[in-house]
Amino acid sequence: MKTLVRRTYLEMRRPGDLVRVPLAGVGVTLERVHGCPVAFHRFLYREVGRDYHWHDRLAWTDAQTRAYLDNPQVSLHVLYCTGAPAGYFELRREDDGGTEIAYFGLLPDYIGRGLGKMLLSEAVDTAWQEGASRVWLHTCTLDDPAAMPNYLKRGFVPVREEQYETEL
Repeated sequence: MKTLVRRTYLEMRRPGDLVRVPLAGVGVTLERVHGCPVAFHRFLYREVGRDYHWHDRLAWTDAQTRAYLDNPQVSLHVLYCTGAPAGYFELRREDDGGTEIAYFGLLPDYIGRGLGKMLLSEAVDTAWQEGASRVWLHTCTLDDPAAMPNYLKRGFVPVREEQYETEL
C-alpha cells in the first residue's frame, strides 16, 4: 500500500537552545559503544524502528554495517535501564561541522516512561560536547506521535519540509 509521508527537518543552532531533561532514574545509564557487534546494531535498529517502518538498513550486509559503524564520523550510544537496552541514538558528524542525530528512539517496552526526553537531551548535549556547529535531525509522519513534540520542547526548530510517497 502506498502512502504519502511528510518529512520535517529540524535543527538547533546554539547549545543554549537545548531545553535539557537530565538522565535520571534508578539503573538508567547511557554508554557510548565502541566496536559494536553487527548483530547488536541490527537488533537496535530493527526493534526501535519496528513500528515506524524503518527498513533502509535491513538489507545491509554485515560488511556494510561494519563499515558504517567503523566510520570515525559515526558514534553509537545506547540507553540502558537496569542493564537492559532501552534505546539508542547515532550521531553522524558532517564535514561542514554539523552533527546529525541520524537515528534515535526507544524499544517499545520503554516508550511512555519519559526516557525519550532524557535520551534526546543526551544526544544533543553529546553533539555539542563533540564540537558541533549545529545539531539537526528529521522526523516524519510515520514516527511516533510524541517525536515531534519532544523535538520542539527540547529546542529544535523546523527548517524544511518535504513530501514523498512510500510503500508500507
